[in-house]
Amino acid sequence: MGMDVEDKAASTVLVFYGYDQGVFGNVIISENFLDTFGHPSATLQGTMTSIYNIGCFIGAMSTLITGDKLGRPRQIILGSTIIAIGAIIQTASYGVPQMMVGRIVAGLGTGMNTATAGVWQAETSKMRSRGKLVIIQMANCITGFSISNWLTLGFSFAPKSVAWRFPLAFQIFFTLCIYALCPFLPDSPRLLIRKGKYTEATEVLAALEGHGATPDSPSVRAQFNVIKDILDREHVNTYSWWQLISGRGPSGVLRRMILGAWMQAMNQISGINVTSYYMSYIFINSLGISTLLARILAACGSVDYLIFACLAYFVIERFGRRKVMMCTIATGLSAKGGDSFVLGSVAVAFFFVFFASFGMGVLGVPWLYPTEINALELRTKGASLAMATNWIMNYAVVQATLPGISNLGYRFWIIWACICFAFIPITWLFYPETANRSLEDIDRFFETKPGIIVFNNKLATQLSRPQIFIEQDEQIADQLDKDSERIGDEEKGADQVIVEKFE
Repeated sequence: MGMDVEDKAASTVLVFYGYDQGVFGNVIISENFLDTFGHPSATLQGTMTSIYNIGCFIGAMSTLITGDKLGRPRQIILGSTIIAIGAIIQTASYGVPQMMVGRIVAGLGTGMNTATAGVWQAETSKMRSRGKLVIIQMANCITGFSISNWLTLGFSFAPKSVAWRFPLAFQIFFTLCIYALCPFLPDSPRLLIRKGKYTEATEVLAALEGHGATPDSPSVRAQFNVIKDILDREHVNTYSWWQLISGRGPSGVLRRMILGAWMQAMNQISGINVTSYYMSYIFINSLGISTLLARILAACGSVDYLIFACLAYFVIERFGRRKVMMCTIATGLSAKGGDSFVLGSVAVAFFFVFFASFGMGVLGVPWLYPTEINALELRTKGASLAMATNWIMNYAVVQATLPGISNLGYRFWIIWACICFAFIPITWLFYPETANRSLEDIDRFFETKPGIIVFNNKLATQLSRPQIFIEQDEQIADQLDKDSERIGDEEKGADQVIVEKFE
């Protein structure tokens, strides 16, 4: 039951994020909005949109300090509160500086939430469902994106500033949802073990196990021992940051952080947020489509995006992270390049194909991978750095889009096609598989000191769980049984001595 509620809380965060991604791009095409803010230039509109990502970057980086101290639920409550404050500032704006402040403040909260939700999800999920649960999260993200498109379409018929102020104010609704869920949820059991709160950790593990499990159940004790064993061997906290990034810490720490961060970078420089933020704007200003039809097409595009994001649920565990990432990028390349401005219908079709291919794989994997690949004791910091990379790349893409379209025309899209193509060999060469592995398995893999290039390493690329990891778990479970028997024998011996004394 607790697991179900945690899923809902983490998913609400992603609905929140998806809504924020889509709402402002539809707000800036409102005639009343443009009148209120003095018809800002394309460059200034791009800055008003992208400045949000600077706030997200700072918010994600802040969780390096606050993430473990506050714990997952309280960090998300804090982030959601800050977003609500940003929403109020935006809704009440009458000038560009005020709107930019509101965008930055909302971004701070979003950065905190997105750096925390994925880690919380990964650390409370079972090995075989971890990927599917993150895909559900990302489908919820696109649900939020779709809501923003349809809501702004509906309110485009509202009078005067209500057309854009209400969609901005609606962000507060999601904060209220977080308030209703998060205060009652337990923290990550792995974080609790790191903090030495062993009793609380075993209670959470038992709740997540379900099926009537208790803190004393063998399966719960075995899982506790596996996590604690990895933490004891890594002892990351005994190393300085300089030792970690210079390669003198536990095996592969820096490499794992880079893999996670670059996966998020690929997510952004694929060009997805060119379409997510500016689809309506592009339809109006590049394809000459009417404002109403552009809004309708953007809303329909978000549904296309959502459908294929949901379909990813059926492939993420079956085919693994590597294959899904490479195949969907290859499909997405068909929707890039060419003189897509010659025929508006062809251009619109290509937008829909790109959304579909991205939703099937590139959407979910970059959010899932950093929460899996990073060292157990550095998972929060690694995920924070990955999300910070996501947001700074997002800022660069969104900032460059409007000037790029104005100055380069169709050639702007060819740039994204070339970048996307480069991701296929990068994924094939350097990224180990994380599907069908426990988070502790991934730590064990890097203890073997694998080479940087992994495509020819069976332990790194096989889809099924490696037998060596299964055997290691069995050894820990056997040792637990032996320890329990020894303790039982000692207690019986002590009882016998007491009985003999009384006799």
